[in-house]
Amino acid sequence: MATTDSVSVVFFWREVVEREQIICFVDGFNMYHALDQLRQPHLKWLDLQLLFRRLTRAKSQIITQILFFSAYPTWKPDSYHRHRLYVKALSTNGVTPVLGQFKNKPKKCLNCKAEWVSHEEKETDVNLALAMLDLAYKDRYDHAFLLSRDSDLAPAVRMVKQNFPHKKITVFSPYNYRHSSELLQVCDGHKTITLQHISTSLFPEKIHDAGGNLVVVRPPEYALPNAPVKKTVPNLEQILTDKLHRS
Repeated sequence: MATTDSVSVVFFWREVVEREQIICFVDGFNMYHALDQLRQPHLKWLDLQLLFRRLTRAKSQIITQILFFSAYPTWKPDSYHRHRLYVKALSTNGVTPVLGQFKNKPKKCLNCKAEWVSHEEKETDVNLALAMLDLAYKDRYDHAFLLSRDSDLAPAVRMVKQNFPHKKITVFSPYNYRHSSELLQVCDGHKTITLQHISTSLFPEKIHDAGGNLVVVRPPEYALPNAPVKKTVPNLEQILTDKLHRS
């Protein structure tokens, strides 16, 4: 019996090792703005694990990690709250968030002399580029899935290909966006994310951890179109959960 079990483990391990190891690098802002333009808020409650499983070949490929690069818009309370809930949902489902930051940038109108403060996102593209290079040098992936149309990432992709020509990089343009021509030139291939991929890859309303504990509840703004919209009232269970995570 022990011999049979050992043989099964060996074959299972060989099957896993022989499958192409994939790491997904997601430009959160590119993804968000593409979804925002669709004017279907429920699509923003997107399960990246489920989405990328639909885009891989289960028999020959395996996703070992998904990295989500973004930053919190702390000056917009409602957006900030929804963004935190979404990142918590992703984290609970095995996605690794890598957060940059926004920096205040003073602006002034040369005609009317009006002054205001805008916010400029920093670090997301740099964090993504560094992660792609770092994990290539550590030989953590055979194939990188890059969800972005940011042409600033082209030099990092080019460097990975120069140093590791056997590694593949496929670029995915966010739905309804064109591919970056610069990224198309340096990547091995490109794929399209369809509306069908997105609409069938949404998180449920309530997300629990492995122990069955409630971790996050979908924001009312992201309710399914046919679902009754609940009033935005404090959820005691969610408040207690948030306090527990912050402590």
